[in-house]
Amino acid sequence: MAVSISAALLLGIIVVVLLKGGYVRVGSMLVCTLFGFTLAATGLAPAINTGLASLAGLLSSL
Repeated sequence: MAVSISAALLLGIIVVVLLKGGYVRVGSMLVCTLFGFTLAATGLAPAINTGLASLAGLLSSL
């Protein structure tokens, strides 16, 4: 749970920086967000969560 909250906070900060810097427009951000919600509702979501947890474990061991 702590990893997902940290990841969400980090991604939120990245989105704000990209929007403020003009690298990403609001429309593109909304489309990517909707795609993420759609992907989370599929059967692929557990595999993505497992992969992210493995990546977090790998990064914490470095």
